[in-house]
Amino acid sequence: MKKLLSTLSLATLLAVTCVVNATPQQDLKEFQSFYMKRFPNTPFEDFANGVYSIDPASRGQWEDIEEFAPYELNISVGETMFNTPFANGKTYASCFKNGGIGIRQNYPFFDTDRGEVITLELAINECREANGEKPLKWKKGPIADISAYMAYTSRGKVFDVKIPDDPRALAAYERGKKHFYQKRGQLNMACADCHKFYSGNMVRADLLSPALGHLTHFPVYRSKWGGLGTTHRRYDGCNKQVRAKPFPAQGEEYRALEYFHTYMSNGLAVNGPGARK
Repeated sequence: MKKLLSTLSLATLLAVTCVVNATPQQDLKEFQSFYMKRFPNTPFEDFANGVYSIDPASRGQWEDIEEFAPYELNISVGETMFNTPFANGKTYASCFKNGGIGIRQNYPFFDTDRGEVITLELAINECREANGEKPLKWKKGPIADISAYMAYTSRGKVFDVKIPDDPRALAAYERGKKHFYQKRGQLNMACADCHKFYSGNMVRADLLSPALGHLTHFPVYRSKWGGLGTTHRRYDGCNKQVRAKPFPAQGEEYRALEYFHTYMSNGLAVNGPGARK
């Protein structure tokens, strides 16, 4: 175990050293090239299927599950909520471009007027508050259902997250990149350790998934959860797994991480919500 951790530490140190002065565009090219070389038999567009893009043994089982997707009810519930008027008579459609349909691929984005990263779940709750409604809890429940419906209307749309020519946007991106590569917790692990440098390897009974394509299928139904969860619910769980204190859902830290994490999957299509173990 000590040898493994030492190898991971060296790999992460070398990666951070190499990319610290890179532009986002250079990061993107390096990041995606890494996975294409690591998994040469996986077509780029198939990375949207997460671990099942590199694991033929379990792909068939996953495809069978998707035939009778466990999140179908969540989509239906989310659609009903999305179209149910608030007390003032307006709906969620009033808060989003194109009435909120087919826009998942545009999130998260950096709002140059506000100087911060806006995720889809943040926008959903801000819509509620702007219309006199109480905000929803961030990690699961109704907010995941609404997000799932909005993602479903965006299936096939290609992610094209932008980094505006604004130093604050670049700072948010760099903060997310630092989080991805930085060691944390009692296990001294980084996101990149599991999902970049050791992607495709086994940890106990689980195959480590590639980070490329991670966020195409969120919100996600996990068998482990027995329900649907948002991206920040998953981030929360990852931090706990390495015995680190989680950051607040929809706080600046996780929003920056989601900004970087999603940007790295530019060019892949939305296929959320999805089902995973």
